[in-house]
Amino acid sequence: MNTNIKKNIPFSPPDISNEEINEVIKTLNSGWITTGPKTKEFEQRIAEYIGVDRAVCLNSATACMEMTLRILGVGPGDEVITSAYTYTATASVINHVGARIVLVDTAEDSYEMDPAKLEEAITEKTKVIISIDIAGKIANYESIYKIVEKKKHIFRPNNEIQNSFNRIIVLADAAHAFGSTQNDKKAGMIADFTCFSFHAVKNLTTAEGGAVVWKNNEKLNNDEIYNNYMLLSLHGQSKDALSKSQKGSWEYDIIYPAFKCNMTDIMASVGLIQLQRYQDQLDKRKQIIEQYDRGLQPLNLDILKHYRGNFASSGHLYLVRIENINEDQRNEIINRMAEYGVSCNVHYKPLPLLTAYKNLGFKIEDYPNAYKQYQNVITLPLHTLLSKEDVEYVISMFKKVIKEVSTANII
Repeated sequence: MNTNIKKNIPFSPPDISNEEINEVIKTLNSGWITTGPKTKEFEQRIAEYIGVDRAVCLNSATACMEMTLRILGVGPGDEVITSAYTYTATASVINHVGARIVLVDTAEDSYEMDPAKLEEAITEKTKVIISIDIAGKIANYESIYKIVEKKKHIFRPNNEIQNSFNRIIVLADAAHAFGSTQNDKKAGMIADFTCFSFHAVKNLTTAEGGAVVWKNNEKLNNDEIYNNYMLLSLHGQSKDALSKSQKGSWEYDIIYPAFKCNMTDIMASVGLIQLQRYQDQLDKRKQIIEQYDRGLQPLNLDILKHYRGNFASSGHLYLVRIENINEDQRNEIINRMAEYGVSCNVHYKPLPLLTAYKNLGFKIEDYPNAYKQYQNVITLPLHTLLSKEDVEYVISMFKKVIKEVSTANII
């Protein structure tokens, strides 16, 4: 490969075809552009794809997580546990409902919460654990459920839905994991509730948007849960706009003052076509990851494994850790990659490093494993618009930059 030719490799542009564009035009011409038939169809298709009874589409995964906490009756006086190694949305929703954020460090050399520290963090006030399916790899929910069962005797339900579980409820932040599988189950069938993101940089996008599903459970009334999401997401209004538009059906009530976070039919139109194309997108991501794995193997890096006998990631992010470098050295590598036209990223900056969480009293010194993961991790471009030549260029530039930085004694 001629490495003298500089390419422009963006980090994660959306993969939008003419099919999505034409579907949006149809929706615009239909006269119905807010929440309506396309959104309802998208919800149905998502539920069918995952293998659950119902799905709810909202305007973000963040809204999905917050509305789920509200449906579960989580609020002041309660505690919700999550990882220190995640994006702010996972923890901010806990703050939004008035509960106490409890952060847990990752296990050593892992992106997942340390099971021992997770168990230690559980108290009588713990109502929910939010785990993160980082980069599209489903977390170890078997371990989480064992801990939940072990601590079941101290669970104190506050309401009917909590009582139906009679244990801590497990919520998956699966923003990265739509289409991932573990032990022949798709993400959405493993945790009690699962929230997906359809943001512009995600594998399947609606520009902004998200969906929440819940595991089939005979103790739960699916219609009631679905209706509660509808109420919460549309001001507590007893009828949505589609129902009100029917002749003679204008009248409505406001059951309680709620929120406004519904998905629109324009967004759902994009999502419906993206879902039709999705298996091909997953296959392309797998091919790219395998090319990266082969090309970077000689460097002996710590690379997140996306595929094994019992699991398959959605292939959302390609995380690479370079052992024995610090934060400044990592940043120098990213800057030099940018000079060669390759946009890289970091997933994630642990929450205790951020001003908002420092102000809440969190200190990074209490989360040494999360910081160790962060200081030497680089996320390489991974998206379905990459050609084989693009990936080869990224690999070549990455090797070149690591050599340059090493020769300059920066590493």
